[in-house]
Amino acid sequence: HIPPVHPSQYTQPAPGKILSHRIIFVVISTPMKWLLLIITLPTQNATARMRAWRTLKASGAAVLRDGVYLLPNTAAHSELFNKVEQDVSAAEGTAYCLQVVDDYPFAELFNRDDDYQQLAQELLQLDHRLDITEQTRQARKFRQAFNALVAIDFFPGETQRQTMALLDTLDQRINTRLSPDEPGSQPGAIPLLDAAQFQSKRWATRKRPWVDRLASAWLIRRFIDPHASFIWLDTPAHCPADALGFDFDNARFTHVETGTGTLVTFETLAHSFGLHNDLSIKELSNIIHALDVGGLAVPEAAGLERLLQGMCNRISNDDALLAAAEQVFNDMYLAFQTGDPS
Repeated sequence: HIPPVHPSQYTQPAPGKILSHRIIFVVISTPMKWLLLIITLPTQNATARMRAWRTLKASGAAVLRDGVYLLPNTAAHSELFNKVEQDVSAAEGTAYCLQVVDDYPFAELFNRDDDYQQLAQELLQLDHRLDITEQTRQARKFRQAFNALVAIDFFPGETQRQTMALLDTLDQRINTRLSPDEPGSQPGAIPLLDAAQFQSKRWATRKRPWVDRLASAWLIRRFIDPHASFIWLDTPAHCPADALGFDFDNARFTHVETGTGTLVTFETLAHSFGLHNDLSIKELSNIIHALDVGGLAVPEAAGLERLLQGMCNRISNDDALLAAAEQVFNDMYLAFQTGDPS
């Protein structure tokens, strides 16, 4: 911190002269805002005590001493502390929720580096010779543990990014085993294209389309080429020369490595045709990205994955599968436009 400067300390120029070599920078440090919860419960009320302890532990609150808990001052944390306060009061205890403004380094109490490093060690020790079903199960367990950490990591740093990169690598390795033809990422910029030049085209991708391919085909027909026809390839090598390939290596549209990370084919198409700023497309992009290459969990992702899996199990014809999936993506797009009905 820079000590305050009194006006008398400023150097004043002599009459008729300009002060040109003395510049004073005053840095203002804004103290952090915190919520402090102080609770006391009767010793005989073990149930209420355990309930409060579990709730506060799950929230990631720091413990300053027995019965004194700290969280960054956010609306969600204020609501949580108020609920605990009400529960404690109902159990004939006392509770006080205070707002604190202080520049004391409380943030150090929320450092999750050790937890991320432990998770990273477990990831690195995973036996990649495991049966693919068991490896997938382990990957989901690791992802759940990571997401739980992220939820209480109020000051994320490099260890979070590194652990997420390990998880993404594991997901990509599993996807490669499940789908050997899944595309890798190719570096490069994404030029903005004119959809008018892409009308009534034949578009080709691998047969038995899954999340990224189904969503990409929907995006093409809904926003880019309404009269598009689709070819479902046995292998990418069978792609006709006059067809626009997508979601396989060396296709016209596929995964792209950018300065901010990997874009899946759905995202590449959205950027290519200027659709990526549509808020509903952004929401769908987050879901497709999480399901295709991993990343932070998106609430709707698991439900969409289960729904599409059921469709794949029920529908053997790829054109019919796309037609069914298009209805789902249309409805999701409209839902994101209208927002939360509650």
